[in-house]
Amino acid sequence: MLTGLSVSWGIFILIVLLGAGNGLSNGVRSNFNSRATNSVQLWSGKSSMPYHGLMANRTLDFSNRQVKDIDEQLREPDKKSGIIDKQSTVTYGTEYGNYSLRGVDPTYKDIFNLKFDPEGGRFINKNDLKDHSKVVVIDKKIKEVLFKKEPALGKYVKIGSVMFRVIGINSKKEQYGNPTCYIPFTTAQLIYNPNQKFGSIAMTVNGLDSKAKNDSFNKKLIGVMSRSLYFDPKDEQAIYIRNAQRDYLQTMKIFNGITLFVFIIGIFTLIAGIVGVSNIMLVSVKERTREIGIRKAIGAPPGSILRSIIIESILITGIFGYFGMVLGIGLTELVNYIMVQTAAQSTSENDMTIFMNPTVSLTYVFISTFILIISGIIAGYMPARRAVRIKPIEAMREE
Repeated sequence: MLTGLSVSWGIFILIVLLGAGNGLSNGVRSNFNSRATNSVQLWSGKSSMPYHGLMANRTLDFSNRQVKDIDEQLREPDKKSGIIDKQSTVTYGTEYGNYSLRGVDPTYKDIFNLKFDPEGGRFINKNDLKDHSKVVVIDKKIKEVLFKKEPALGKYVKIGSVMFRVIGINSKKEQYGNPTCYIPFTTAQLIYNPNQKFGSIAMTVNGLDSKAKNDSFNKKLIGVMSRSLYFDPKDEQAIYIRNAQRDYLQTMKIFNGITLFVFIIGIFTLIAGIVGVSNIMLVSVKERTREIGIRKAIGAPPGSILRSIIIESILITGIFGYFGMVLGIGLTELVNYIMVQTAAQSTSENDMTIFMNPTVSLTYVFISTFILIISGIIAGYMPARRAVRIKPIEAMREE
């Protein structure tokens, strides 16, 4: 029983530790899902250094020229969107609220992973940009406040003093910030931004699969912007860059190390169980040497003796290994169920997740159990093979 419990404990601890590592990794990954992991966003700032005769403390604003320069001079960027940010009062009937208003391109949806339910309509498209359409996509929280349980799609809301038709509802929860309305970038330029200036550009990038490549891209991006906006490339206050790909790679490298660490601990715990089985089988066969001699003397073939010992070993490792596997999987699934229910009942839009879905792939579980069973077979076979080779008379004399 004690040997069997050591086997169960080995499997149980391995599953729990792997589940904990997976939970941490999944939690961190989910926090990066607020945008594409290969996204880069930059904001304009103020120059803090003079440059080619231009004074310091100049306000730097983006325009369509900077988006074009990025497109022409850098090969890594894929999807790009200028972003116009404002605050505005949004009204429907007698309901109103002050929300963020964002002018964006259709690619914004993929850069920031916006989500739409089957009945949630659509995002802004190229025709909306071309026609300067007065259409708006609203966050789910805005829909709940302004429309209550009334359908929102196709209805008109007043943003400031302009009427916009609701075409979509973003169902993704934002981790921070005010709920947002999204309108076509060209419409925002026309109505709210006649000087054609804006403060942020977002994009996805391809091929940056290491920290060094991301650092190199950031440097090239600063170079392009310095030539386009006329500021010193060493001026750290001129523009601000958030490279999610670099942050993601660094973070996942840390958590991959944690996962490897807990896996190694689990393996050593599993080995402890294997050693326990090996020891008990050695002792068991040693104590039964006299019995083996008597069985051989009355005609039992060596194969049947070997088979009985190996079956005993398989039963110990198999039954108790399965018991530990069920307990380990049960615990991780219970923790996952509690976390899912807690998340479903949460009304906060700003929760950061550090632990999510601490379940383990059944492949690892079955492989671990299989290794234990094979180890048990070997542990029983080796001493039994030696015992059946002893002559019956010598075995019967064994004490």
